[in-house]
Amino acid sequence: MIEGIYVGWDNIRACFSLDPVVVHLNHGSFGAVPLSVQRAQQRLRDEMEANPLRFFAGGLLDRITHTRRHLATFLGADPDGSALVGNASTGVALVLGSLDLRAGDEIVTTEHGYGAVRLAVDAACSRTGALHRTVPLSLTPTDDEVVAAIAGAVTGRTRLVIVDQVASPTARLFPVARVVASLRPAGVPVLIDAAHVPGQLPVDVAGIGADFWVGNLHKWAYAPRGTAVLAVAPAWRERIRPLVVSWEQEAGFPARVEWQGTLDYTPWLAAPSGLFTLRTLGVEAVRTHNANLADYGQRVVAASLGVDAPAGAPGLAMRIVPLPRGLASDPATATELRERIADELGFEVAVNAFRGQGLLRLSAQVYNRAEDYDRLAERLPAFLAALP
Repeated sequence: MIEGIYVGWDNIRACFSLDPVVVHLNHGSFGAVPLSVQRAQQRLRDEMEANPLRFFAGGLLDRITHTRRHLATFLGADPDGSALVGNASTGVALVLGSLDLRAGDEIVTTEHGYGAVRLAVDAACSRTGALHRTVPLSLTPTDDEVVAAIAGAVTGRTRLVIVDQVASPTARLFPVARVVASLRPAGVPVLIDAAHVPGQLPVDVAGIGADFWVGNLHKWAYAPRGTAVLAVAPAWRERIRPLVVSWEQEAGFPARVEWQGTLDYTPWLAAPSGLFTLRTLGVEAVRTHNANLADYGQRVVAASLGVDAPAGAPGLAMRIVPLPRGLASDPATATELRERIADELGFEVAVNAFRGQGLLRLSAQVYNRAEDYDRLAERLPAFLAALP
């Protein structure tokens, strides 16, 4: 038995509707919604379809507010300064669209940033003439190196710094509170992309002190997909412009952001059921199990490939394993390799490219077991060796 891995969940995979012939080692990308939460959402859909007018016009705003308070409190965020949004990318788009960027302004990100965020920043810069500056960071920077590099990239024209709390492609944990504190004297706004944080790590959003923080609950907090929280500092709340103007425009933030007419709100309303599931299993038990299992998976797969894998941050349920040189060296070949591993071996994993280095990213969740990673370690080396 592996220390720290809970063994009382032998039948818990039955609580998910995952394909039993596939080994799911990529919870970090899209999560997996427990059946109990799926059923809670379906009951809400049934309620909506039974009487659409009553559902949308009969107190839905109050239900959304109640849900937001529940989710924000779990994250340590101010419920009145938070808004429910579809995902982290939507939160980033809301912030970028509220900055009034001009030619010559700068937005700073890091090499570890999520690809869709990079694309959103590039699009905003293309529209406005602003500049996108990317801070170079090694695969395994120290906290001091992260803080110094970001602070050193800021100029008098910097309008926003975007930094990941947990970087998606590299599974690095960044010292976001220190980054925020280092930039506060210069008055530079900071947006924390915390897509992987809710549920995976304990967090005190208010304590981080960022101007903007956005995190998904559908990855590690068992919520239906399409559920995220955008927390906004007081000075920015009335400056946030919704992507779609609808009937709550005059109500101010957060209602003007949340209310989108006939949007399907059932993922948000069912999200507390996901937190109920997490709490029923035991928040700390789940986190400990997942982190220890991810660490085990990284060790056995790295050993099978004969590579050294960087140590993961304590508590993270994601780990990376460097792939042999020449494999997955760019986004296109990384996607191709991920698909082949899924189609030919039956394992769902994440594969990313960082500075020309292919990275296999492994996740761990309560439905995973040590033998899942053992099987991957047994089959992957020969598979990779046979690739053209």
